[in-house]
Order: sequence, then structure tokens, then C-alpha cells
Amino acid sequence: MNFLTKSSAAASMLLLSTAFTPLLAAPTLEEVRSTALNSDEIAYDIVEGLTTEIGPRQGGTEAEARARTWSVAKLKSLGFDNVRIEEYQMPTWVRGEETVEIMAPFTHKLAVTALGNSGSTGDKGLEGEIVYFPTLDDLRAAPDGSLKGKIAFVSHSMMRTQDGSSYGAFGPARFVGPNIAAKKGAAAIVIRSAGTDYHRNPHTGNTNFDAGVTPIPAGALSIPDAENLERMLKRGKPVTMKLKLTPKNVGMQVSGNVLAEVKGSNPQLPIIVIACHLDSWDLGTGAIDDAAGCGIIAAAAKHLKTLGQPKRTVRLLWAGAEEVGIWGGKDYGSKHAAEPHALAMESDFGAGKVWAVDFTLPDSASEQKAKIIAALAPLGVVPRKTPAGGGADVGAIIAAQKLGIIDLQQDGTKYFDLHHTPDDTLDKIDKAEMRQNVAAWVATLAVVANYEGELKP
Repeated sequence: MNFLTKSSAAASMLLLSTAFTPLLAAPTLEEVRSTALNSDEIAYDIVEGLTTEIGPRQGGTEAEARARTWSVAKLKSLGFDNVRIEEYQMPTWVRGEETVEIMAPFTHKLAVTALGNSGSTGDKGLEGEIVYFPTLDDLRAAPDGSLKGKIAFVSHSMMRTQDGSSYGAFGPARFVGPNIAAKKGAAAIVIRSAGTDYHRNPHTGNTNFDAGVTPIPAGALSIPDAENLERMLKRGKPVTMKLKLTPKNVGMQVSGNVLAEVKGSNPQLPIIVIACHLDSWDLGTGAIDDAAGCGIIAAAAKHLKTLGQPKRTVRLLWAGAEEVGIWGGKDYGSKHAAEPHALAMESDFGAGKVWAVDFTLPDSASEQKAKIIAALAPLGVVPRKTPAGGGADVGAIIAAQKLGIIDLQQDGTKYFDLHHTPDDTLDKIDKAEMRQNVAAWVATLAVVANYEGELKP
């Protein structure tokens, strides 16, 4: 072969190489989904970092502030755009001493934790006779004033469910039970924890009192202790309890949301917001609730970038102070009410496998819906006819703009074994199941972030 022939051949090879390099470099959706499913380390790294370097992150506390600083550094290191904190102020409640003891007719020390916004017994505690209510409806039916000087005890029969629906049915014992008991004159209330485990770990969580209602001491008993108390009451003798809860309100404190973005190529298209909450309760380290959610959405957004720049901007919202009143979600909804959004998604149900997908989208997006269903099918995810409802942290922006919603439903069968307890720790995270979440999220985002049509229903 002469010099010219060799040169022509070399030039041809160079042209072929240049022509095919972009095709070889750009992975397909299937390849990115497979990478996320089989080898993602980003999500677990975030959960490990938050739980190890920060730990509990209750809204309005110094620990939550450290978590925001940590999150900004992490999201910047992952290459996200416009990483920032948006601060706001919120009323802040903190825990004190927590003890409970049955004084008569038997003596027992029980495991108790105060509910968020609980009143205080004072340092000396209070002692009173238990009035037993098997259900919240039984408490509602009690005559006004009948509980004066008494301690109400509300039980229930929350069971494991895949979709978490049992929490909606029995959680009101915590959500509104203390307020009802206070209105009926109770000196205090204890409830069977809103949970499904049989460890002596009580489940905390917020409760709220109506304006003008003085908060009473409100605690949750571990499930084994609540059942023991029921057995004592069934013996037919008056049961006296001494309760000591000394929480306090420390006034308005700073909290905040952490935001980050994957910039879209078309700034005229309304954005997609994907959310988790950065804060946690103070008993555990907040691994499943909700460091897992933050890890999942950040990992999915990072994998999305490997497919090339999406058409729509995808904004990450790591919301603050969700547990104690959804303050971060409300602040985001208020501050961004006039900024065009198209769709919202949230991950806040642990790290169990995604098993179903729900949609609230317009009929015009039916083809995109079908693409998402097809992309999720290899992961064992099935579509349901239930409309998507979104999550707590995106609720305000959904309400403000009537957004499209996609819910990737996680298996919550064991979630309420850990929810709001000291057992919410890193060892409960299954890396393989978390990776399946990341794969489901990136498969979904790859479709909707590159769709230029209407996503609002």
C-alpha cells in the first residue's frame, strides 16, 4: 500500500471513529437503568453519610442546620446546578425526660416517648387513673368533662399493609387523639404507638392541638407495653399511672430547604420537582425516614445526566422540618407558587422495592405514560388505576399549580416496624432494594424530563 492509500485509509478510519464515538458514549435508557439497578452507590453513600456524620436531624435544631451544610457540599460534589439553601423560621419543640410507671394495682415501668407538641407534666410528673378507650371513636364518644383529672389511654389494631393504608386508618389516634382528650378534660393521654413492631421501642410523631386548646402531656407506649396495660385493665381493678414528660417549646428557630437542579435545555418548559425530606425525628438516625428518599432521588437525577441534558429542568427539593409540620414543603409552595412547574414526585416511604406506579396526568400524555410503564416493567413494577396523590413536601406546590403527579409506590410492609423509632438506622437499608428504587426513578424521569407536551391534568 502506497503512502496516499495509507493516508486515505487512516483518514477514513478517523472519520468512522469520530462518527461513531457519540453513539458509543451515550448510553441507552436500558443501560442506565441496568447500571442503577446493579451497581449504584450514590444513594447508599448519601444515607450512610447523613446517618454517620449528622445522625438525628429534628426540624429547627442545630443538627438539622448541620445537615443542610452537609447536603450542599454533597450535592455540589455530585455536579448538580444551582445548589442552595432557602431558609425560613418555624416554632420548635424539643424533647425532655420521659418516664411512665404503673403504680397500682401492679407495678410496672413502661417504655414511653413524648409526641411532638406534647405538653409537659412538669418535673414532678403527674399521677392519675387510666380511662381505657379501645379505639379513637370510643374516645370521641366520651362525654365532655368525663376525663377530668384522668389519663386517657387509646389503643387500636394497626396491622402491616403493603401500601401503608393502615397508618391512615389508625394514625389519627396520634394525629388528633390528644386534642380530643384535652377537650374532654383529660390531664394527659397515652396511646398505643402507631406502628407494627413488637420491640419495646415506642414510636414518636407529631400531634396538634386546636387554637385555644391547652396542650396536655401526650405520649406513645411501645406496643408490648400497650398490650400489657390492656391486660391489666381487663382484670377489672382501677389502674393508676405516673407519667413524666418534660418537653418544651423553644420559640421560633431557623430551618430550611436544600435545592439543587439538573438544568434542562429548554428553559421555557415548566420544571419537574422531585422531593424528599432532610429532617428526621430525634430517636433514630433517620435512615429510612427519609435519608433513603434523598439518596434515591439524588442518585436518579445523577444517572439521568448520563443520558445527556434533559429538555426540562429537574429540581431536587430536600425539604426541611417535614416531621414537625411540613414547614419546608409549605415554604417551598409559597416561595415558588409563581414559578412554572409541570410535575411533582416524592420519595418518603423508606427504601423498600417499588412495586406499583400511579399517575395523575392529562389524557394527552397517555403515550408517555405507556413508555413509563414499559420502562418499569422489567423492574417488577405494575401500573394501578389509583390516581397519584404526591407526598407531603410537594403538596403545597401541587395545590398551588394543579400539577401532574407520578407516585412510585414502595413496599411498606415492614416500614411501620421502624417508623419514628430508635430502630430507624442504617443497618435497615437493603442496598439491592434501594438500587431498584433508583432504577425505577431514573427510568421514569428519563421519559417525563424529555417530554415537551402538557403534564398537568
